[in-house]
Amino acid sequence: MKINIPESDQERIVIVGGGFGGLTLARELKKQNYQVVLIDKNNYHQFQPLFYQVAMSGLEPSSIVFPFRKAFQGEKNIFIRVTEVERVDTDQKQLHTPLGICNYDYLVLAIGADTNFFGNEEIEQKALPMKSVSEALHLRNRILTDYEIALSVTDYEKRQQLIDIVIVGGGPTGVEVAGALAEMKRYVLPKDYPQLNTDEIDIHLVEGADRLLLGMSEEAAQKAQEFLEGLDVKVQLNAMVTGFDGAYATLSDDSKITTHKLIWAAGVAGNKMPGLPDEALVKGRRLAVDRFNRVQGTQDIFAIGDIAYMEEPDYPKGHPQVAQAAMQHAKQLGKNFKRLSKGKEMEPFSYKDLGSMATIGRNRAVADLPGFKFQGAFAWLIWLFVHLFQILGAKNKVSIFLNWVWNYLTYDQSLRLIIRPKEGPADVARE
Repeated sequence: MKINIPESDQERIVIVGGGFGGLTLARELKKQNYQVVLIDKNNYHQFQPLFYQVAMSGLEPSSIVFPFRKAFQGEKNIFIRVTEVERVDTDQKQLHTPLGICNYDYLVLAIGADTNFFGNEEIEQKALPMKSVSEALHLRNRILTDYEIALSVTDYEKRQQLIDIVIVGGGPTGVEVAGALAEMKRYVLPKDYPQLNTDEIDIHLVEGADRLLLGMSEEAAQKAQEFLEGLDVKVQLNAMVTGFDGAYATLSDDSKITTHKLIWAAGVAGNKMPGLPDEALVKGRRLAVDRFNRVQGTQDIFAIGDIAYMEEPDYPKGHPQVAQAAMQHAKQLGKNFKRLSKGKEMEPFSYKDLGSMATIGRNRAVADLPGFKFQGAFAWLIWLFVHLFQILGAKNKVSIFLNWVWNYLTYDQSLRLIIRPKEGPADVARE
């Protein structure tokens, strides 16, 4: 059975994944002479850099997502299908999905990366990742539920398990989560839970390297650690979490930290796509691509974004797995598809580093921009502007801006709601 997509004399480009790379490429192709099919398991784009603000009750989930169909209203050559790809048949040039088979002339994989637990099954089963809106919402529910329970617990050890939090990974996500939790502890929880002694709450940030923010400058790393420690975050460097049983996190030196919540932000691995040549798979489950983003061992399959591993002279270990790399891949590939349609040769890709930033609460951020390195309030304002500019939809931009202004003025949000999805009769009937 085939997926119901109109046949056309145009060549068909199928894009799997609607993240930064996939969405950007679809927008580049919408006015070109191709039939474009965008496949994603969700019907919306997720703005991943702000997942942590959803988890920390700073933003509503709806403000950082944008429906694909809204983005492509009126576009005649864009077709969206909400499903998952089970495997690729490179010989037949087909994708196998639960909805049926989808043929392609060109296939672009923008499937991104998922949380990497480095083979530790115990941690994978019990830790809290944050790679989707639903996972961020689940983390928010867990934090708030545990604080509600902690109010009624008299045993000190059990109460510590409920209120203490461990974050694993000192990259931008880990640093931003730790800063947001520390501000919640300092400014919000004393008002919401006056009966709870917030001095008992310990927030731990554990990093295996000898400094935070490995992808940024030494100055940024030192300042980020200074900001976090000023917010009473317990930063532990040269330490690794080797186990987590749901009550205690075990470190590489066999010490234990009491906690019911282990937030895992320690690494990513590429999402799997069965059916591709074995030689294309490299470290971190990424797909080796040439300078045209073409997957090794194929002629008509391309990969962009986090899943793509491309070496070039300035980046012998591949490009950083960040949104800017994904969008730059997509824009260049869009231009190359246009060149192909005109019978021209493709042009090789070169990555341009636009800088890195991380925020550690209000008026605290670090920024490494081309030619400039700065920290503090100005870096924080730049971070706000850049992220607000990248959000899709005018309504979302306004909503987030107003939320940030209100939070800045009041140190408070009314978003601390425990919302648990309930399975309805229709969901049961479909299974």
